[in-house]
Amino acid sequence: MFVHLFIIHMADISNSVQDKRSDKELYSYQKGAIDRIFQAFEEAPDDYHLLYQLPTGGGKTVIFSEIVRQYLKTHKKKVLVMTHRVELCKQTSNMLTEFGVKNKVVNSTANLDDQNDFMCFVAMVETLNNRLLDDVLDVSDVGLVIIDEAHYNSFTKIFKFFSKSFLLGVTATPLSSNTKLPMNENYNELIAGETIQSLIENDFLAKAKMYAYNVGLTSLTIGANGDYTVKSSEDLYTSTGMLTKLMQAYDQRCKGKKTLIFNNGINTSLYVYESFKQAGLPVMHLDNTATKKQRAYILDWFKHTPGAILSSVSILTTGFDEPTVECIILNRATKSLTLYYQMIGRGSRILNNKSEFTVIDLGNNFLRFGPWGADLDWQKIFRNPDGFLENLLEDEEIESFFKYEMPDKLRAKFVKTEDENLYFDVKEAYVRALRADQPSKVVLDESMKQHTQIIIQNSEDVYDALELVDLLSEDIDFRLKQYTKCISKSTYNFLSWLKNDYRTNLKSHLRKNFATIFEEIHGHPPVEE
Repeated sequence: MFVHLFIIHMADISNSVQDKRSDKELYSYQKGAIDRIFQAFEEAPDDYHLLYQLPTGGGKTVIFSEIVRQYLKTHKKKVLVMTHRVELCKQTSNMLTEFGVKNKVVNSTANLDDQNDFMCFVAMVETLNNRLLDDVLDVSDVGLVIIDEAHYNSFTKIFKFFSKSFLLGVTATPLSSNTKLPMNENYNELIAGETIQSLIENDFLAKAKMYAYNVGLTSLTIGANGDYTVKSSEDLYTSTGMLTKLMQAYDQRCKGKKTLIFNNGINTSLYVYESFKQAGLPVMHLDNTATKKQRAYILDWFKHTPGAILSSVSILTTGFDEPTVECIILNRATKSLTLYYQMIGRGSRILNNKSEFTVIDLGNNFLRFGPWGADLDWQKIFRNPDGFLENLLEDEEIESFFKYEMPDKLRAKFVKTEDENLYFDVKEAYVRALRADQPSKVVLDESMKQHTQIIIQNSEDVYDALELVDLLSEDIDFRLKQYTKCISKSTYNFLSWLKNDYRTNLKSHLRKNFATIFEEIHGHPPVEE
C-alpha cells in the first residue's frame, strides 16, 4: 500500500513539471543538441555515459536545464545535477527553477526529510559523496545524472552509486583535469557541439582580438598535476621585468577597457594590484580567501565601474559571467587546454555594443595551444588525449620561434628605419655562417653592424647614439639569448659576460666611428654645436 501511494505521489510531481513551460528561448543549435542527446537516451542502454561538449558561453546550463524539464515529462525517474563548486550549484538551481523544474539543493546542512517531494536534486560532488556515504539520500530511483564541468576528475568517485543511471557529462573541453584518468575511460561517447567560430559567425559569441608577448618560461617547473607550479610562476611573474611588460601590454591594448587579469598565485595578483594602483588606475584583487561578502562587493564594483581592472587567482575561471568584460589578460602560463579556454571564455559574452574583446597572452599560451577558437578535433582529443598532449610544443621549442617585437614607444625612436631593416634574425645568420664555414662570432659582428646602422640612422650626434644603445637593452638581450642557444653555450655566467661585452663593444664602436658612419648614411657629416 505504501509503495502504491508513493508511486502516485511521484506521478503528481512529474505532472506538475509537465504543466510548466520555460520562458527561455532556445537557439537552433541548442535545440539540435537536445534532440541528439534525447536520441541517445532512446537508443543507448540505461547505464550509458554520454559526454556533450559546447564552448564557454554557448549555454550548456540552458541546454541541460531543458533536458531535465523534458526528461521529467516523459520518465518516471528522478534527476540529479552535479557541480564542483558552490556558486555553480546555486546558479544551476536557479536556472532549473526558471525552467519550471522544482529542485532541492543537497548541501551539508540540507534537511532531507522531504526528499520524496522532489524529482530533481542539485549537489556539489564532495557534499553528495559524503551524504551518500552517510546513507541519508536515496538515489535508487535516479534515472539521469548530469555532471556540469565534467572534465574535473573529482566526479568519478560518485559513479559507483549510479551504476544503473544514464550519465550525461557537459564540458567546454573534453580533456580530463587528470591526465592519468582520461575521459574516454568514463564516457562511452562524445557529442561535439557548435564550434567557437560558428558561434562567433552567428553572433552568439564575441570575437577575440589576440595579442601575444614573448615570455621566457624556461625557469618554470612542472608540478605533480602536470601544470606549472605556483612558486616558480610567482618567482617569474612578480619580477620587475614581467610587471613592466604587463603594464606596457595593458597601456598598448587595454587602456580604459574593463579588464580581467588571471594570475597563477596570490602574491602575483597582489603585486599586479599594487602596480596598477600606483599607476592611479581603478583596480581590485580577488582570490579564494575572500569572504562571500567581500567577493560580492568586489564583483559588484567590477560590474558597475567603467574601465575597472580585476586581478584574480583561479576562482573566476568557472561560474563567473560578466558580459561587460572587454579585455582578458593571461598573466600566467598553463599546460591545461581547459584552463586556457576557460580564462579566455570569460570575455566572450556578447552585448548590444560589444562584438569583440581583447586578449593579451603573457604566457606563450597561444603558441602552445593555438588561437582561441581554432578548429580543434574534439573527437580525436577525446579518443587520444595523450597524443594531443604529447604534440604540444615544449617551452624551449616555443621560444625558438620568438621574434623580438619592439614596443611602440621605442619604435617611435627609429622612425627613419623601415620595418624590414629594423630586426636581425640570429638563427638565420648562424645557419649562414655554418654553411660558409665561418666561426659563430661573425653572427655577433653582423648583429653589431646592424645595430650600429639603425642607431646612427636615427641619431643626430654620438650622445643620441649612446642613449639608443641603452634603450635597445631588451633587443640586445634577446639576440644574445638566441645566439647562446645556437652555439649550445647558455650558462648564466657566459650569457651575463656576453651581454656586458656586447654593450661595451657597441658603445666603443659608436664613439670611435660615429662621424664616419653618419656621413656614409646621411651623405653629410654630423652638425657640430
